Amino acid sequence: MSHTEAAKKPLVLRNSNFGRLWISSTAGIFGTAVTSIALPVIAVTELDATNATVAVLSGMTFLPWLLFALPIGVLVDRHRRRPLIVVSLAVRTLLLASLPVAWWLDALTTVQLFAVSFGAGLAAVFFTLGEQALVPLAVNREELVEGNGLMTGSGALGDAGGRAVGGWVTDAWGASNALLLQVGASVASLVAILRLDITEPLPDRQKDRKVLRDMAEGLRYTFSTVPLRMLLITGALWNLGGNIVVSLLVLLVIRSLGETPGMLGLLTAATAAGGTLGGLSAKRITARFGSGRVWRYSMFPVVAGYATLLFITPGRGMTAGFIGLFIAGFSISLNIVVSTTFRQRVCPPEMLGRLGSAQRMVTWGMLAVAAFSAGLLVEAVDIRGGILTGILVAALAPLAAAFGPLRRVRDLADLEPPRPASDAADAGQPAA
Repeated sequence: MSHTEAAKKPLVLRNSNFGRLWISSTAGIFGTAVTSIALPVIAVTELDATNATVAVLSGMTFLPWLLFALPIGVLVDRHRRRPLIVVSLAVRTLLLASLPVAWWLDALTTVQLFAVSFGAGLAAVFFTLGEQALVPLAVNREELVEGNGLMTGSGALGDAGGRAVGGWVTDAWGASNALLLQVGASVASLVAILRLDITEPLPDRQKDRKVLRDMAEGLRYTFSTVPLRMLLITGALWNLGGNIVVSLLVLLVIRSLGETPGMLGLLTAATAAGGTLGGLSAKRITARFGSGRVWRYSMFPVVAGYATLLFITPGRGMTAGFIGLFIAGFSISLNIVVSTTFRQRVCPPEMLGRLGSAQRMVTWGMLAVAAFSAGLLVEAVDIRGGILTGILVAALAPLAAAFGPLRRVRDLADLEPPRPASDAADAGQPAA
């Protein structure tokens, strides 16, 4: 088969290593989506937790990013990534499996729910950073947009399926039993990673290198250029406001509107369904309009989509929310693909773990801050007032992008530093 004919095949078919990463990532996201529905429903229906407790619970998964992302990023850069992914996936699977077992034994408590959420989130830091660092080893530079688009799109599809199925299974089996789906998905993800055939060179670990020095180096690099700073600022603002909304959504749907967990799953699946289409369309849209423009303007529809939640009512009144969240998911995926691709293209391979950890310490750490903020807001201004506050905070992200220093950039690729001639010559070669 000629190189031209091979290039026409989807990346998951012509590159087996990327295909295995894709399977692992999609299966993992499916399971995580089930958990994102099941955990707050456990708190609401099985443990009768307060509104503030339910809101704060959603942040426990992301709190490890705020506390430990930097040192874990150093570990990811100092060790081969695949073994770290394997161990962290196994630990996360065991932790989540403990919840249905405790429920069967009538021993499940809110403390265990919080502890497992935190522990599962800590394991996720390891395998997320490791997986992100493996993608550039599985594909060449010219395939990064396609690869990230496929990962984002199929991940959103897995998210949609996981939320929809998770909502249905939660209704049918009970929220704790629904976590068995997460366990099965984690096993599938683990098998795919074990079959990965990527040769990782042993990182050069100089004896005089200090962990704190490496952490500081990663943090400095994250703020080292205007584009990286702007991607970080807008991502942090969006996650802060957006996750206030998401943290309160379960309370809005189940407690305020009296809908079922199944309806909650379908509603949140609309975001993921839109994300699937957005991820798969990202390559074509960025080629047509330019990655800089897509990055700047993709967040405005997200804000509008989240605003529809303020007007939903039971029954047919949920339709506006479905449409709004579908649009939001589509636009979020575009923004993620553009941002992720730019970081992977400009970052030296030996810095990928630290860049990812520093960037996500700030942006994903904001998800934890948002959840704690939602817990305070729901007590101060009720559920809809808290959602409105989150929308207003999230709106600062597209405003910063549209009026900031990158407002005239058509393509973020124009901001990349020049590459060495040897790298440029290798860009057209297929990945090993």
